[in-house]
Amino acid sequence: MEWETLLCAQRTRSTVARNATGKDSRSEFEKDYHRIIGSASFRRLQDKTQVFPLDKSDFIRTRLTHSLEVSSIAHSLGQTISQDILQNRRDPQFDLQRKEDICNILQCAGLVHDIGNPPFGHFGETAIQDWFRANLPKLIYKGKPVTQWLSEQMLEDFYHFEGNAQALRLLTKLHFLVDENGMNLTYALLNTIVKYPVPSTKIDKNSGDVKTKKMGFFLAEQELYRRIATETGTLGMRHPLTFILEAADDIAYSTADIEDAFKKGCISYGELLRLLEEYEQQMSLRELDYFNPAQILRDKYESARRRHIADREEYAVQNFLVRVQGFLITCATYGFTNNYRKIMEGSYRSDLFEHTYAKGLIRLLQDTAYRYAFTTMPIYKLEVAANTVLDFHLSHFVNAILYYDTELQQNDVEQKLTTLISENYKQAYHAYANGKSEEERLYLRLMLVTDYVCGMTDSYAKRLYQELNGID
Repeated sequence: MEWETLLCAQRTRSTVARNATGKDSRSEFEKDYHRIIGSASFRRLQDKTQVFPLDKSDFIRTRLTHSLEVSSIAHSLGQTISQDILQNRRDPQFDLQRKEDICNILQCAGLVHDIGNPPFGHFGETAIQDWFRANLPKLIYKGKPVTQWLSEQMLEDFYHFEGNAQALRLLTKLHFLVDENGMNLTYALLNTIVKYPVPSTKIDKNSGDVKTKKMGFFLAEQELYRRIATETGTLGMRHPLTFILEAADDIAYSTADIEDAFKKGCISYGELLRLLEEYEQQMSLRELDYFNPAQILRDKYESARRRHIADREEYAVQNFLVRVQGFLITCATYGFTNNYRKIMEGSYRSDLFEHTYAKGLIRLLQDTAYRYAFTTMPIYKLEVAANTVLDFHLSHFVNAILYYDTELQQNDVEQKLTTLISENYKQAYHAYANGKSEEERLYLRLMLVTDYVCGMTDSYAKRLYQELNGID
């Protein structure tokens, strides 16, 4: 892969923008940034869950604040990695303009990497998958089970429903800016957010290759993805910037989830210190000399004591996590630059932390967040409530949409439910369903429901559930 091709500024619909002097001095990737920041889809992230569904605290992170953090870290990684490539002359074609473009692309990618996620956090994805696995075999369309109408890939798209794939769909089709091409972002940016360049039928969690853990695009966007990947020279491979975006996401959530869990009282300073001290016993002397997380946490607590800070534990945890972020950024930079040739060949199979001193620590932080935040009783209760809401919406809207845009008449309630679905989404459906077979149109109608549900914020999903059930 070559940077000249990888940093492809092409868009599905070509655009010409000019300022008062007849020229627009912004690069194509800077234009992407302004399109994203001004979009309703981006604003809706402020009312979508990161970890704690329907949380009333103004401290706990939302998808919006998480995305801003990922954007910032991704930009920083782009700078450090690009500077290393320049200083060590790893690539004769790499120059300052490439560095600037990479930083801009990564900044944008951080903003939109979660833009396709449904309400109620990662649990929302699971709830959608579970609903389709349980209910698609029961749905009857024109006298036949829906599963007999749809192809294997169509079915797998719903059974393995994925927010990453929905992000590509939203950005390229659903967000109606000028036409059915969505935000019409550059191909380099769109390719960067495709973490898994495989369809739902090629998922292989046991392959040992990070790119096959999940799917990266639905059948509906498969040809579009191929066009994007062909133009950027990455067909069948991960875009190199995807590794950096993924590392930024890992850094952001692995530290933020610990901080949020601490703030919510799910984990204490003492429990975190105990886990780090247990990890300390497994570290080599070289690792301890380079970065000893348990000692850093103890030092931060001692610093708070010397400064007469009232809440020493909070100070220690927050400042410890700042140090951890810096360490992880350094390791991710090393992970990319040390494996530069393999990454550019498309043969690198791991994340950027796999062969660094950060591997054990980031896994520990992720596991700690899972055990102390995601599997707590308050989260369980909120997820049960979220499941009730999503199950209701999927059940009613899927049944309502089955005969939409067919020769068979919907009943009165089905018609009313259909009118609730965003006109943008229905307009996109008609644009892409035109001329398709009956099976493809049925598949796209089911996608229309997931489009609508994924576009909901937490509050809207809950409020609509209450309104449709007559709950004040």
